[in-house]
Amino acid sequence: QVQLVESGGGLVQAGGSLSLSCAASGSMFSINAMGWYRQAPGKQRELVAAAPSGGATNYSDSVKGRFAISRDNAKKTVYLQMNSLKPEDTAVYYCNAVVRVSPFERTPRDYWGQGTQVTVSS
Repeated sequence: QVQLVESGGGLVQAGGSLSLSCAASGSMFSINAMGWYRQAPGKQRELVAAAPSGGATNYSDSVKGRFAISRDNAKKTVYLQMNSLKPEDTAVYYCNAVVRVSPFERTPRDYWGQGTQVTVSS
């Protein structure tokens, strides 16, 4: 069973910084990608940043230039450094991993963390 455990988040004033981390554990054959999504009240969950294995990172337009995603493959951990935070960044942030648990699994599956609250006050 793949588990994603997030840490970080909290309350910060506009213009401040926060960092999130997410560690994957459990039996895994490969991790195709790791990333972060967020969901604000009354809105759909949206991609914030993604770090595919062997591919370029990508960001939503709303966070480009302010957020940075990175991975430590040895630790199976993904990080999100959030700078110049704005009130509109307030949301629950979810870690995501696209994983194959065995070499016989043809299609990788999505796994999710429990979510961590980020609140940016104006």
